[in-house]
Amino acid sequence: MKKLFRTKVLNQDGDKQSLRRCLTAFDLTMLGIGAIIGAGIFVLTGIAAATHAGPAIIFSYLLAALACAFAAFSYAELASSFGGCGGAYGYAYAGIGECFAWIIGWDLLLEYGMDAATVSVGWSAYLQNSLHAIGMTIPHALTVGPFHGGIMNLPAMLVIFLIAGILSIGAKGSARFNEWIVYIKLLVIALFLGIGMFYFKTENWHPFIPFGAQGIVNGAGLIFFAYIGFDSVSTAGEEAINPQRSLPIGIIASLAICTLIYVAVAGILTGIAYYPTLNVSSPVAMALLKLGHKFSSEIVAIGAIAGLTTAILTMYFGFTRVFLAMSRDGLLPKQFIKLHEKSQTPRRLIWIGGIIMAIVAGIFPINEIANLVNIGALAAFVAVCGSVIVLRYTKPDLHRPFRTWSPIVPLLGILLCGYLMCNLPSATWISFGIWTLAGLFIYFGYSRFNSLMEKPVAVPAID
Repeated sequence: MKKLFRTKVLNQDGDKQSLRRCLTAFDLTMLGIGAIIGAGIFVLTGIAAATHAGPAIIFSYLLAALACAFAAFSYAELASSFGGCGGAYGYAYAGIGECFAWIIGWDLLLEYGMDAATVSVGWSAYLQNSLHAIGMTIPHALTVGPFHGGIMNLPAMLVIFLIAGILSIGAKGSARFNEWIVYIKLLVIALFLGIGMFYFKTENWHPFIPFGAQGIVNGAGLIFFAYIGFDSVSTAGEEAINPQRSLPIGIIASLAICTLIYVAVAGILTGIAYYPTLNVSSPVAMALLKLGHKFSSEIVAIGAIAGLTTAILTMYFGFTRVFLAMSRDGLLPKQFIKLHEKSQTPRRLIWIGGIIMAIVAGIFPINEIANLVNIGALAAFVAVCGSVIVLRYTKPDLHRPFRTWSPIVPLLGILLCGYLMCNLPSATWISFGIWTLAGLFIYFGYSRFNSLMEKPVAVPAID
């Protein structure tokens, strides 16, 4: 038992410093925006409005944002205290214990990996719309998986491999690529809002809450996926120039900016199109097309493709950093900690992870993957909020450059995130339970006996 719950304290600039410190607070904020504004705004907004909340999807976004806000403050406190490339996994490992950290890390791998796969499916749908607009088509069997009568979603698989190539060039190059694409998708969103406000019809907001209050909650549970991304900023702690200052800024600023954007887009979208018609994989472009703005629809589709690309990139980035941190600690095979000499990136890990994500994206439906992402993220958020509370009592003298103003904040985060988890489908809970049991089997069968907790921490090898 002593070995199971052993803990360690990480030094931000000690044994673990191997990735290049090159990211500023601005880079991290843009990284968060790049992750958050993706499938949530270009894909799931319409699906959630049509099937769960109607025009009241606005309140669903606000409810999900509130739950995320409490988690974001908890993330900010731990990020400023510990840093590192493992995000919530690293914080739990340093402050609470190895077994608890393993569970969080295992959930984060589910969240980030499945998020990248989900967004790539949305990316594929928008690509098909753009190609159709210019008279080109991809064979149906190569655009959907076997669950929908096809062979595989080939575009979704190919974009993941494209992102793998971008991530392989290094963190700074990936951040610069992300920033330019973020500018593009913000311009596209501004275009949609500018056109949409002239076609807004109040009758489309009647009834405003067609599915009742429970529909708002269910919608929040689904579009909670839209906000996942701010936590991925924390996984860049080892590459941040001034992590104690820039990580809290990046986490909180990206969440606040994206909440305003989501509410605005959801309001306009349900005002220009009657909510039952939005149950499609590309609702924003479809709404403009029905208004007769074919060219604008094509621009939005292209912008959506660009925006979804950065969302995949950021979540893929988070997946590799959490996996790298777990491998360094001996909980996953040490072969994955090797870094490329020039780019200082874990290229082997990037490509092997990409193959797994591509298979999931090419085969499984988007709704099933999205629900798995949601429950994985919510579980991680509950664990982070709980870690803040525990550390306030077990490590009261821990240096906290950023500190939440009250223990009530993480407690509310636990309650809200837990409530959203309870409203997810039972099938999602079953899949999550299987994933968790598989993780515990790996931990007790492999990780516990290969942990480096009581061994000297080796400097990662150069590939």
